[in-house]
This record gives sequence, C-alpha cells and structure tokens, in this order.
Amino acid sequence: MRHPARLGLALTIALATAGCSTTAGGAKADTGPAARATFTSCGRHVAFTEPPNRTVTLDQASTEILLALGLQDRMAGTANLKTKIPPQYEAAYAQVPVIAPKIATGEQLRSATPDFVVASSTDLYTEERAGTREELAGLGVPTFVSAVDCPRQNQAGKTAFELLFSDYENLGEAFGVEERAEELATAQRSALVEAGAHAPGHLPGADRPTVVYLYSVFNGMPYVAGGTGLPSEMSRIVGAKNAFDDVDEDWPEVSWEEVAEREPDFIVIGDLSERGRPGDSAAEKRAALTTHPVVSELAAVRDDKILEVPGIELDPSVRSVHALGLLADGMKDLGRVR
Repeated sequence: MRHPARLGLALTIALATAGCSTTAGGAKADTGPAARATFTSCGRHVAFTEPPNRTVTLDQASTEILLALGLQDRMAGTANLKTKIPPQYEAAYAQVPVIAPKIATGEQLRSATPDFVVASSTDLYTEERAGTREELAGLGVPTFVSAVDCPRQNQAGKTAFELLFSDYENLGEAFGVEERAEELATAQRSALVEAGAHAPGHLPGADRPTVVYLYSVFNGMPYVAGGTGLPSEMSRIVGAKNAFDDVDEDWPEVSWEEVAEREPDFIVIGDLSERGRPGDSAAEKRAALTTHPVVSELAAVRDDKILEVPGIELDPSVRSVHALGLLADGMKDLGRVR
C-alpha cells in the first residue's frame, strides 16, 4: 500500500471552511456565524453556515446518493468506483472529476480542495488513505460517515434501511435540499412496503425460509452475509431469515461445510463480475455451488432455488431497494418453502 504525505503535513491549499471547527473529542467550537445545518455523523458534530460547494465522495455508494439528490454541481471529486454507474446517473456522473479510480489518498483528496468529504465507512478515513477525520476537522473540512457503519452511535434501534434514509435526510439538510431528500426517502420506504407486502408475517421464526447470501468466493472459500449486514434486514422484510444471522460480522468467511449445515431454503448470489477478481462472477459462484461434493447435495442447489442480484446492492446504498425487490420477487417466483 502506498504511504502518501499525510493530510496534516504541509497542507497549504486554500480550503473553503464550514463556519465552525470540530475538536478532536467531537465538541463543537463556535468560530463564526450560527450554523444553518447541524447534525452528528458517526460520533462527530457536523455543522454548516453555507451549503457545501466542493464535496468529495470517497466511495461509489456516497457518490450515487449525492447524484440521486441532484448534487453533481456541488461535487469536486469522486473515488473508488467499483462497478458501472447506473444509467439514470451517467450524465450527472460525467460532470464530476474522478480524483482516484480506487481508494483515494490524502494527496489526491487535497488536490480537489474540498469543503466537505463524504464516505460510507470509517475505514476510508485513515492516515494511509484520505486522512483521519480529526486531521480534516483541524483544517476546517467537515466529514460524513454513513450512519449504517456505526449503528450503535446513530439512533440505536433503527433498522439498517432507516439509518440509510437518515443519511439522505442529513445530507439533504447539509446541502439545503431537504425536499429532495425527503422525496427519495419516501420513495424508498414505499419500496420496502411493497417488498414486504406478501411476506408470511404470521410464521414464527423457526418456520421462516432461510437464505444464504454468497457475496464472494476468495481462494476457494465462501464469504457470506453475517448478522450485522443489510441482508439480515432484507430477509426480515420479505419474511425470511438470514442463515448466518448469529455471526456478528457483515461478511464473514465460512466453510462450504458450514453453508451445508445451515441447509438454506434459498441461496442469493451477489454478482461482482465487474470487480473482476477470481470467484466474483455469478457464473463462478454457481459453479462452486454445483461442483462442491457437499453443497451440491443441498435441496436449494439441486432445485435451483438460487437468485442472482448485483453484489454492490447488498451493501447499503441508494441501490439496495432494487436488490430487495429482486429478492422479494425471486422468492415469490421460486415458491416459499416450509
């Protein structure tokens, strides 16, 4: 991994400030006019006296949320594109500079002179990557992390989808586009209701069909959805149960024998073909399922109760309701069991 100059060292560019700074402990320091927008993002106070005009997004999920809110003219850069931008956002995306094809470094970030930085996860804010949130706060640059990445600090008890919708609303407040944000959240809440409309809600937990989400196969080993990721909530909405709900990780590595032991009624394959790593494509994952001496004997594999969805949509993003719809329709078409 490259080790670029840290953001805190000799950062001499002129950065548009946000009208307030944040101390290392997360407390607000009033240095100017009263904030017009203020909220907490993953444990840090964020405040604006003016809407941001030079925002940089550090990953595709954040990029697509801002595009969905019509904010391409407020974006100074994007990074870390994992797959193709959806057709409805292509024209808007073309207007935004790409500062890094993969994970952005501090040098690449500062070249864009941002006044706001947005990311889906805290791991993009490190000294070796874009710089820490503390470093950026010291430079007067507010930072944002999706509430889904730190649910214990963000409105405990809310579902992953509700945390995602709170991202829309907070970003809408920051940019002064609250109405657009509310429209987006409302439309996606309606999609959740539609996906759950035919769920057999009367079934007790033991009678709900179980699902294994096969996200990737790396060095021959399966990575599946654990209990802390979005697929567990998706399963609940459609009246099913994630077979690995008891594992306290988003995407744990398991063994094929563990998959077989769970005896899932359905298997959802996340197609990551565009990422291009060995084992990423839906075809490769199907081959792994059908040729394994134990897993191939599962009824879900023998009866082809296998659904394919875009892998990127299994992580929280503006696209996730699309994967939820595919799950609901696919389970209905294949016939629920138990």
